Amino acid sequence: MPLITSKSLFEQAYKNDYAIGAFNVNNMEIIQGIVDAAKEERSPLILQVSAGARKYANPIYLRKLVEAAVEDSSLPIVLHLDHGESFDICKQCVDDGFTSVMIDASHHPFEENIKITKQVVDYAHAHGVVVEAELGRLAGIEDAVNVSAADAAFTDPEQAQEFVEKTGVDSLAVAIGTSHGAYKFKEEPRLDFERLKNIAAKIPGTPLVLHGASTVLPEFVELCNKNGGKIPGAQGVPEKMIREASAHGVCKVNIDTDLRLAMTAAIRREFAEDPTNFDPRKYLGPGRDAIKKMVQHKIKNVLGSSGLL
Repeated sequence: MPLITSKSLFEQAYKNDYAIGAFNVNNMEIIQGIVDAAKEERSPLILQVSAGARKYANPIYLRKLVEAAVEDSSLPIVLHLDHGESFDICKQCVDDGFTSVMIDASHHPFEENIKITKQVVDYAHAHGVVVEAELGRLAGIEDAVNVSAADAAFTDPEQAQEFVEKTGVDSLAVAIGTSHGAYKFKEEPRLDFERLKNIAAKIPGTPLVLHGASTVLPEFVELCNKNGGKIPGAQGVPEKMIREASAHGVCKVNIDTDLRLAMTAAIRREFAEDPTNFDPRKYLGPGRDAIKKMVQHKIKNVLGSSGLL
């Protein structure tokens, strides 16, 4: 099975109130762990590549690893560009075989965001590729995304309607109170579900996307801290809120921080138990297993996409 776009996946997710996981990938072990989990859970997948991943691993290496995952698993997999900051980067990824791209022009004024997004949509659609855009701005830090709390802005439902109509974008990332990165909230977050419902009502049928949706499970933070290097305590987005969001048009949920914490916790444990370990296979292997376990949990208990294939 070749790489696919998210169009048909989102149509079914929208109708049936579940979401597809979009998991950030940086190396072979992360891809293998995610794909092995999806195979066991019989779930479609979105594998996404950020600016940081492109810089770290080189886009061609990641693309070939994803192609290998498709060949090995026969799963329906979308290869997605996460937070493309310009038309040129989105065009490059379209030309390189990505089946989905995100143009993030949310830091520009509204009209400029529309103009840039429309340019990407026109090019991508001409090449059979779908486009995600962002309206509103999430606070937090993750790879190239760095938005202060003062600069964060929730998505305006009226603007969302105008934005989708003028750009023809395929899905829309919305800001309703989530946050990028691990260090999210001092108190339990309160997602603005009324705003989410209003956005969905203004653009019925348009798949919505939730960024900054990692849970930051305390056991992984604790395990990381126990075995060296302190990760400050933080509250992520409660899983019950992710499930609720999928009932209001959210068809794609981005997950990155939880993967990093799970893998890092497993690797730190390996070094704590055997400080003489210098074989990458003996610590990256457990890291891969931790990724698999985390992704299975997300697919089965949070996203609701298990057993679809």
